Amino acid sequence: MPAETVPVTGWGRTAPTAARLIRPRTYEEAARAVRECGARGGIARGLGRAYGDAAQNAGGAVLDMTGLDRVHAIDADGGTVLCDAGVSLHRLMEVLLPLGWFVPVTPGTRYVTVGGAVGADIHGKNHHVSGSFSRHVLSLELLTADGRVRTVVPGTPLFEATAGGMGLTGVILTATIRLQPVETSLMSVDTERANDLDDLMARLADTDHRYRYSVAWIDLLARGAATGRAVLTRGDHAPLDALPRNARARGEPLSFRTSRLPAAPSFVPEGLLSRTTVGLFNELWYRKAPRARMGRLQRIPAFFHPLDGVPHWNRVYGRGGFVQYQFVVGHGREDALRRIVRRISERRCPSFLAVLKRFGEADPGWLSFPVPGWTLALDIPASLPGLGGFLDELDEEVVGAGGRVYLAKDSRLRPELLAAMYPRLDDFRALRAALDPRGVFVSDLARRLHL
Repeated sequence: MPAETVPVTGWGRTAPTAARLIRPRTYEEAARAVRECGARGGIARGLGRAYGDAAQNAGGAVLDMTGLDRVHAIDADGGTVLCDAGVSLHRLMEVLLPLGWFVPVTPGTRYVTVGGAVGADIHGKNHHVSGSFSRHVLSLELLTADGRVRTVVPGTPLFEATAGGMGLTGVILTATIRLQPVETSLMSVDTERANDLDDLMARLADTDHRYRYSVAWIDLLARGAATGRAVLTRGDHAPLDALPRNARARGEPLSFRTSRLPAAPSFVPEGLLSRTTVGLFNELWYRKAPRARMGRLQRIPAFFHPLDGVPHWNRVYGRGGFVQYQFVVGHGREDALRRIVRRISERRCPSFLAVLKRFGEADPGWLSFPVPGWTLALDIPASLPGLGGFLDELDEEVVGAGGRVYLAKDSRLRPELLAAMYPRLDDFRALRAALDPRGVFVSDLARRLHL
């Protein structure tokens, strides 16, 4: 197979390293690539939406799995799909929505492969109801370091190590997924403003059970009495009878339409996202949101994936890239969340993409991120002075509250904190050592965190 040495980076573009990029087109080619990946090992990669260094492998091999992108079988009666790991969620939506089915979990982008969705055990706005992606996976085919293709099912140690295992147990080749039935490709959306963080948390805690999907954009530059003010957006798939009788959508209720704006420019001046510009954006975004609006119909891309309409939006942070920091703290640790939000606000971190959600039950993956509680994710320009030390301090707050950070978005966590965040870490390391004693599967993330 042809291979080329290229710079590889995560979506945050903070730590590029060079690797041999290999693009297998068949399962046999994938197996050969694993056998021949060399002393520095290899790691599977999808569409490159992991923010940090999880799909990088400095000096080694990176397997671009997007060439394995077949949808093999759809059970339109039972609501399951069997597909290759390189199939994107975007492609699944194109195929499944006209049949009345939707992916069970989607993050903030639909340009994620199924293999990446399992490896990162992605979560979405519906975690409090539906859990993470791996909870809906019925079986996997996994290519392991010994060249075997194993069928892996939930409830087994290998499944629990693979779900959220960041590709370090092997290369996922196929997955069978249980789907979500829908009557239309529209969402019925309720939007309201929250005055501050306590107001926001009270609204989420009191009413989240009424909605399948729930998320809040939070203004992390607001201070004083307005600290944590937010725009809360919640909804569910609109039933057919919710569509106005004269609406065009009634003729094609399951059509999947997307739109794209011009791509972000390849060069963006450093400092464009300053405290001043982001503060102005946040003020306008909060003020333009309705105080309360119920039942507005929105298309799926607008509700779930607004940033997908702007190609290469990650360029707006400039050449230095950005860090996405996401953590979770459990129920009963709301004081820790309040302290962290206050510290971020006082530090004046210029983040215009900050979201707060509630997680439901923990997922079975040993390195899966969600646990019951509150999760906050925010984007910060990597060029912000003193950012590394400040985030180290937040890590200590998170660990002190019994929380953890999300590995799929990390590019800078100190390894000594990992065991406190992920109590099944030793089990993961032991299984990986037995399954892959030569360390065939490895990544920059794995080396940095001693996984």
